[in-house]
Amino acid sequence: MTTRGSTRDGFDRKLLAPLISGAVLNPVNSTVIAVALVPIGVAFGQPASATAWLISALYLATAVGQPVAGRLIDRYGPRRLFLPATALVGVAGVLGTFAPNLVVLIVARVVLGFGTCAGYPAAMRLIRDESDRTGRDSPAFVLTLLAISTQTIAVIGPALGGLLIAVGGWQATFALNIPIAVAAFVLGARRFPKAAKPASAASFDLDVPGMTLFAGGLVTLLLFLMHPQAGTWYLAVIAAAAAAGFAARELTHAHPFIDLRLLGRNGPLLRTYGRALLAYVVSYSFIYGYTQWLEHSRGLSAAEAGLATLPLFATGIVVSLVSGRREAVRGKLVVAAIGQLAGCALLLTLDSSAAIWLLVVIAVVTGVPQGLNSLALQNSVYRQANPADIAASAGLLRTFGYLGAIVSSALQGALFGPAADTGGLHHLALLLLGIGAIFLIVTVFDRSLNRSTTRNENDEDHD
Repeated sequence: MTTRGSTRDGFDRKLLAPLISGAVLNPVNSTVIAVALVPIGVAFGQPASATAWLISALYLATAVGQPVAGRLIDRYGPRRLFLPATALVGVAGVLGTFAPNLVVLIVARVVLGFGTCAGYPAAMRLIRDESDRTGRDSPAFVLTLLAISTQTIAVIGPALGGLLIAVGGWQATFALNIPIAVAAFVLGARRFPKAAKPASAASFDLDVPGMTLFAGGLVTLLLFLMHPQAGTWYLAVIAAAAAAGFAARELTHAHPFIDLRLLGRNGPLLRTYGRALLAYVVSYSFIYGYTQWLEHSRGLSAAEAGLATLPLFATGIVVSLVSGRREAVRGKLVVAAIGQLAGCALLLTLDSSAAIWLLVVIAVVTGVPQGLNSLALQNSVYRQANPADIAASAGLLRTFGYLGAIVSSALQGALFGPAADTGGLHHLALLLLGIGAIFLIVTVFDRSLNRSTTRNENDEDHD
């Protein structure tokens, strides 16, 4: 027998709507912008290497903000972070809609990045809190639903973006955030539980120096990767110095931005983060690089390019639905790695006259790892992380995913230049084949994956 508003597993189903609405704020902005990059570049007379900053800006802000939001959510509860962050998304939507130039658009994407930080960590914290409340493990369908919801948004994102551009120009892709933010805010305000005050009244140290070193290192590294030449070597030196300073700070500070000691003690979780970085370099290269190639070199319109990517995300949803019935992650990750290698190899067969059927095949093949990786990585973190730090750990998962997006953006900026031509796509595919091979190797030889679904791997790794 279940109580009203609860599933038969005890999970409060009234939480599902705000949980999902917050989690999809970031993916909707990730995929809609993919088909808007070319129209924005045309509108402001900017090359593909410049509009790539619209991708990097959001993910850089989110990569920094996710661990902070996660730590604050673990301490103060989801509601107190979710509501102001969601309001920030609405503000960013207004700013982007009326942006007069590319610089303002990039600022709007930064604001979007910070605004979307709370959604996913809040969702994972709610799932863990419900498990504690009911005394039962959270039902598998909730974690599967969370993964599928973000992929569903990804499915409609490119097509919706193309439709919005056809109706209201690229500005409509930013205006979309306004009603979504309002809906998420109202749902969160009405249904998120009010958290009790933290047990300790001590001030909470946000470790601003650590955040600054982290962000500074990422920015300089990104600049170097986008223009790797003799005249920019100093950027790599600055990035290395920032990384060293960041490590020294985090290892000695009482309240670190990223707890390096915790990561060092939890080998399985650290390897999961590494896999997320590798997997999302490949994934985001398809979402953005391949989409730009479809428009620049294959000659598709924004709407047509959006439709051409539909099979990728639709396949991902179907794969998640089927594979979500089992919690084991090792098999999912191995198949996903092989699927990414196959997709990268197929990119090498493309030219400007590639047949539509080949584009569909590539989309379907790359959709398989899209569905498997999203679910397997999420479930790995849920099982491997310390339950008390689940939001912060989930935030770090997204951070490593966004680092993958940043690396992908940098590779595209370096290889594509003024336009996403076929030669640049082939060079990108060769690099992705190497990254995919590393992903496969670190998965096959990770024995901890055999037990990550049976207990929390929050202690020292004994492999």
